Amino acid sequence: MATGIIHAGVCGFTINVKAVSDGHHKIKLEISSDCPNYQKIAKELIEVDAYKEIFNKPHLGRVYEVFAKYSPHSSCPGVSGILKTVEVAESLALPQTASLNITKE
Repeated sequence: MATGIIHAGVCGFTINVKAVSDGHHKIKLEISSDCPNYQKIAKELIEVDAYKEIFNKPHLGRVYEVFAKYSPHSSCPGVSGILKTVEVAESLALPQTASLNITKE
């Protein structure tokens, strides 16, 4: 099992992801968030094929498909966080903290 906690940014929303591999590339997802868009995403994005998500063009994956359906913010880091959690659950990546630090001068 892998878990991800994504702090989306200026909106103040947090996305929590739990991903469990069945050992055959299928990942069960549990997503919870105070973001109304991710609450809709969570209801639809319940299971994905890790290899189809990670080794495909981004716009062809199920995660991006559902994200595009419900989120009006294309730059939201939640979608990347979900995919990174899927990678770790399937042992395609090591767990590691990732971050974005955006400044303006």
